[in-house]
This record gives sequence, structure tokens and C-alpha cells, in this order.
Amino acid sequence: MIGANQKRNIYSFHYGGLLRLSFPFDIFFLSSFSHHNVVSTQNNRSMAWTGKIQELGDPIDQYIYEHSLHFTTEQLELIEYSKSLPGLSRMLGSLDEAQFFQVLIRLMNCKRCIEIGTFTGYTSMTIALALPSDGQLITCDIDDQYIRQDLWVKAGVRDKINLRIGPAIETLEKLIEEYGEGSFDFIFIDADKINYLEYYNLSMRLLRSNGLIAVDNTLWNGHVVDETDTSAQTVAIRKTNDFIRDDQRVDISFLRLGDGTTLCRKK
Repeated sequence: MIGANQKRNIYSFHYGGLLRLSFPFDIFFLSSFSHHNVVSTQNNRSMAWTGKIQELGDPIDQYIYEHSLHFTTEQLELIEYSKSLPGLSRMLGSLDEAQFFQVLIRLMNCKRCIEIGTFTGYTSMTIALALPSDGQLITCDIDDQYIRQDLWVKAGVRDKINLRIGPAIETLEKLIEEYGEGSFDFIFIDADKINYLEYYNLSMRLLRSNGLIAVDNTLWNGHVVDETDTSAQTVAIRKTNDFIRDDQRVDISFLRLGDGTTLCRKK
């Protein structure tokens, strides 16, 4: 694993700032890496972190990231690819959020997980890395245009991931038929915002008692508190937030993690 000083070298290579999802950055790989290594710029001279890493304004955030985030070489490769996609890099899931999910999944001894919204497969990979050898992640998206399954293979987690392509509502309904209700331990919702509430209610049917749903983007870059924002996506997220707040089936924790992460434990 990377030591504190080594992590500082990785995160601070250009501006002295930390990597965060909502800001642009570039990663440059000089050569290939060994399987499952965690990268250090001091211990592995084949990698250098270059380009513009936007500095965070809050030094507390910087300190937290320097002292917590760890990446495998395959994760870094997938981050680099995701951030290279013109106009789409903002869809990459929050890196600190994904690592937090790893802790939760291990703590809960999860074996069956669902991810709604795959994009390039970074969070899929991160979740799968936390699952036991007999664990399974079902991840679904409308298409596989940007999904880097080759990096799942390289990371040694492809056999743990079941990719379903098609409308997520249809996929979730099929999973209820295939597995039955109450069959999954952890579900992550991070797809189109218009259907968030429907995804949440279908996920509740699939989730076991004491299982956990994590809903992403529940702060929506602050738009949820902007009363002048009446866009369909913002309204849908507000509606979902209101519904979850009042849902007596769950205990919740609304975190300022990433772009807002709401955790829902099914009673």
C-alpha cells in the first residue's frame, strides 16, 4: 500500500492539490504495471501523475484524501480512460465514495450486489475487488459503449461481474423474477436521475433486511437547494430525497460524500 508521503507525491504532482471527481485531471502511464499492485510514484518509477489536478480549496479535504485513498494500477488505468472521454468524464463516480463502499461491503460480508449505472466500470471494479471469491456484482446500463471489460479482466474481477445491458427498470424487474425479493445485500443507484424513485422502490424489493442502498448525486451539485432550478433531473432528485426522508422502511444517513450519498438500511 502507499505510505502517507508517497500518496502526497501522487496527489500533489502538479498543483499540490487532491484528486476529486468533479474536477479535471490527467493521468499518464509510461509503461504497463504488474497485476493488482497499488501504485506509488516513489516505489514504481513506471508511473507518473501529470497534467492539471485541480486544487481543492479546503485543506481538510486535501488532508483526508492524502490519508485515505488507495488505488490499484487497474483502477488508475480506468480513471485515466474515464477522464479522457470528451464531455462524459463528469459521469465517473466519486473515488472516495467508491472506496467507502468497499469498506461497507467488507464490513457487511456482502456477497450479492447490484449497481444501477455502469458508465466505464470503475465503481463496478472497485465493488468487485471488495467481494469474496464467490461474490457477485450485477451491474446494468443502457449500453456497453464505454465499459472497459478488458480492465475488469486485467484486475482479476471479471468473473465476479454480471453485466446486464438494457433499460434498468426492465433489468431490475427481471432480477426480481430470477432471484426473488430480499436476495441482495448492497445496491448502488447511479443512473439516469428521472427514474431514480422507480429504481429505489425496485431496489427495496430486491434488498434483504439489514441490506443497504446507496443513492448517488443526491446533492446534485447543489441544485437541489436552488429554488429557481426546475429542470426535470433536479425535480426528480428532490422528489427522491423527499420520499426517502419519509420512508418508514429504512434508516437513512445523508452524507456530504462525493456529490451527495444517501445510505438507506432496510429495516
